[in-house]
Amino acid sequence: MKYIGPHVSIAGGLFQAPGRAVECNANGFAIFTKNQRQWRAPAVKEEEKVAFLKHCAEGNFDAKAILPHDSYLINLGNPDPEKRKNATEAFTEEMRRVEAFGLKLLNFHPGSGLGASLDETLPRIAEGIRIALAETESAVAVIENTAGQGNVAGASLEELQRLLELVDNPKRCGICIDTCHAYAAGIDLATPEGLQGFWKEFEERIGFPFLRGMHLNDTKSTLGSHLDRHAPIGDGLLGWKTFLDIVKDPRIDEIPMILETPEPERWPEETSRLRQAAESALG
Repeated sequence: MKYIGPHVSIAGGLFQAPGRAVECNANGFAIFTKNQRQWRAPAVKEEEKVAFLKHCAEGNFDAKAILPHDSYLINLGNPDPEKRKNATEAFTEEMRRVEAFGLKLLNFHPGSGLGASLDETLPRIAEGIRIALAETESAVAVIENTAGQGNVAGASLEELQRLLELVDNPKRCGICIDTCHAYAAGIDLATPEGLQGFWKEFEERIGFPFLRGMHLNDTKSTLGSHLDRHAPIGDGLLGWKTFLDIVKDPRIDEIPMILETPEPERWPEETSRLRQAAESALG
């Protein structure tokens, strides 16, 4: 089973999100658990959790089909100790919110060294993840690959592999692959040979059990441009065939596969076509 759907709004309350996903023909979705432009949020109230889980049940959404994302403000790689401490505290609080809502995963961008080398930055990011895992109980930290812009870590499978090794908590740490980011970072997913080569390297370096989510985004940016520019599926350089091949792959299963494409009115069509392809591959 593939859990496919868009990243939906939480305007009006988190409990609104499952209904919006249903409207998109989804069986999975992504959310922020709070306003992502703010560092902090009030503690989760019991009535908020109850309402959210009630609407998830009504939409037939299991917790494993939902991929929360943390705030873009958080940078676990910040070389400034005080700013990194604040980022780690905010990340830990995001992990606590995931658990408070009865969810399992937290997707996040690893962070930037802001001029520091990767040899300095990757251990800092890993330390922040380890602290958050030690202060929470069950949520899985899901590291997203990046387009490699500026001094951002996580653009290569080698860097993601290194982060997993540094965190050293296989039960509570995994990877999310964003297709747009991968292509912008120089990984040619647009050909069958390139796609299969990528998955071969992923299996060798990381392993499919660590693949805990995907972002299915076409791209306006050229190969290796390091620019994160999403496009609706079929309107970008990856094209429909790439995404149909991905969702049909039997090695990729039981994870949320999320659309972050830029035209929400097309989400129902995109979601339906991807789900039909995934289900057809099951025979």
